[in-house]
Amino acid sequence: MIEHQAVEQAGSVDLYPSPGIQEVPHTKHLEIREGLPYPRGATWDVQGVNFALFSAHATKVELCLFDAAGKEELQRIELPEFTDEIWHGYVQRLRPGTVYGFRVHGPYDPQHGHRFNPHKLLLDPYARSHVGSLQWHDACYGYTVGAENTDLSFDERDSAPFVPKSVVVDPEFRWRQSTTRRRATPWTQTIIYELHVRGFTKRHPAVRKNKRGTFAGLSQKRVIQYIKSLGVSAIELLPICTYVVDRPLQEKGLTNYWGYNTIGFFAPDPRYAADPGNTLNEFKQMIARFHDAGIEVILDVVYNHTAEGNELGPTLSFKGLDNASYYRLNPEKPRYYINDTGTGNTLNLSHPRVLQMVADSLRYWHQETQVDGFRFDLGTILAREPDGFDRQSGFLKVCGQDPVLQEVKRIAEPWDCGPGGYQVGEFPPGWAEWNDKFRDTVRDFWRGESSVGEFVKRLSASADLFDRQGRKPWSSVNFVTVHDGFTMNDLVSYNEKHNEANGENNQDGTSSNHSWNCGVEGPTDDPGINRLREKQIRNFLATLLLAQGLPMLLAGDEFHRTQKGNNNAYCQDNEISWVDWSLANKHKSTVEFVQALTSLRNRYPVLRRNRFLNGVYNDELGVKDVTWIHPSGTEMNEENWKDPGLRCIGMLIDGRAQVSGVRERGSNATLLLIFNSSHEPVQFVLPPPVDGNAWQLQLDSNGSSRVGQVFQPAAPCEIADRSVSVFLMH
Repeated sequence: MIEHQAVEQAGSVDLYPSPGIQEVPHTKHLEIREGLPYPRGATWDVQGVNFALFSAHATKVELCLFDAAGKEELQRIELPEFTDEIWHGYVQRLRPGTVYGFRVHGPYDPQHGHRFNPHKLLLDPYARSHVGSLQWHDACYGYTVGAENTDLSFDERDSAPFVPKSVVVDPEFRWRQSTTRRRATPWTQTIIYELHVRGFTKRHPAVRKNKRGTFAGLSQKRVIQYIKSLGVSAIELLPICTYVVDRPLQEKGLTNYWGYNTIGFFAPDPRYAADPGNTLNEFKQMIARFHDAGIEVILDVVYNHTAEGNELGPTLSFKGLDNASYYRLNPEKPRYYINDTGTGNTLNLSHPRVLQMVADSLRYWHQETQVDGFRFDLGTILAREPDGFDRQSGFLKVCGQDPVLQEVKRIAEPWDCGPGGYQVGEFPPGWAEWNDKFRDTVRDFWRGESSVGEFVKRLSASADLFDRQGRKPWSSVNFVTVHDGFTMNDLVSYNEKHNEANGENNQDGTSSNHSWNCGVEGPTDDPGINRLREKQIRNFLATLLLAQGLPMLLAGDEFHRTQKGNNNAYCQDNEISWVDWSLANKHKSTVEFVQALTSLRNRYPVLRRNRFLNGVYNDELGVKDVTWIHPSGTEMNEENWKDPGLRCIGMLIDGRAQVSGVRERGSNATLLLIFNSSHEPVQFVLPPPVDGNAWQLQLDSNGSSRVGQVFQPAAPCEIADRSVSVFLMH
């Protein structure tokens, strides 16, 4: 019997001990039955394990059982039954911890899209856990590497010694009742904090070294307390599913650090576990701890492609299971893959079984691990049919009608590199979308390159893109920085990318950063430039957290995290990407500024309205929801909007405006936000309060001592150069 290592308890959940990796019972005692074609994957029922695997074109499927280390193949069992394109069988006496894989027989005919090769051990697409890592070897390929006819050749070497294996799991976990029945945070109250499981705690001084960079490390009390203190409501984790490190990267000493190279859609990667034998339970315990703190967990998921690459890629799972079903192939030359992802292949969500796999995966993460939502990488691809992006695609229909998936937060990255791939604002009701127009416009405004007319659209939740079909302002996920690109510190410190460490001669990553280094490229000892950079960071943070829509903050931006100018650190599992926690003390004032901003947002509902602002006077209520104010104190007119030199504008949000479909006045506070991107102070005449007698300064990104001071209307008030000010009607 294996002795179980105790997992540190959260004080709120109890774990069933994980069985760890188990030895297979002696083969002569195994009884094989036909089993059931559902559910997919390996399902333990105390008496044994049912295996069910989809393959429409296979001729035979063998289940391969391994020792606990995954090194020695102990037995091959032919799955005895084939029902509705599902191969299935039931093996008595197998239990959680059993290590297994598949060998699938069928035609090896790449010219017609088939790449079956039983010499290649394959991962179960539905496996909940994996053991071992990929050791790159030419045997991992279905064809003979170096052969004259390349992928048309056939390789007979066994790949089992070099590939990870699947593991049968016991899904049992004792969730607290309050955790399983918790209510979702309303979209209007959501503030997202994007982070990487490994990078966030790899250098965290309060996390023990053996837990740094893991689910257990992220769930430590002081880590969660810090995140909670920022005032955010959700964390968005970069991909945590099992992924593969590309061979060329590994040969350079680099890695797929971000994790956008998935090979297992149901399994958390054991590299993120302090105890790899208990990866799934450790992940669930992390979720439970965040839920105890009232913080939701959103997963970044990658259903657009797999780690198997193009026709010259390895055979690890889907390619050998049923290549012609799982992938979109060139209809004229099915030897080749459609590559709308830029990674070599594209999953075929037009196929019902592939679509089912994705939907099953989403339901699994939500129902079995209590994940609260998903951010869909290259989301446009998921909604593609053979003719392109389709708002009536099978995937979008599934999400729209499924009673389970309707409960979760669904966030799309609404673009890909295929034809017609840019679809910001085109997803159906119920979806939120990353809004890169907000990012680019806000960056340009604060470097003096954007008109106020374009800027106010982004402050207003980009109604020009999202205000249709009853969609709400939260449909626009606003961000200034994310994992992909400059950090906020680097945004104000570099004009150009500096990606030399990636080994691609600085050719990778975008050159369109909309950044301004404030006068010097990179770090400087010049106190004036450093003060300006800090002010610009505060301006970005204030714009992000005061704008209508759903804000998303990149972890570490609140204390000036830097990647030294690298805007594509996807392959950097080192100090370039890891959060440097010493900066949290150095830039404590910026952390406190973020806390002040989230406090304002949570305190004043007008900053997170559930209706789009339109600036139209409501005759019935005698109210205009938003009025744009010129520095002269008057409402902006057509001439003002056309002024290319205007760099300062006021946004008066009236708390009396209608807040729902009910035609009645609201009773919320009224705020005046003033944004000044000019390099000079502006004498701004404060407008008459709509239902009060004065204005009280609530926040000033310039760090003014005047916060709390009351100002009279119709008199000039100096607004500092490059600053954001928030006034409350007093």
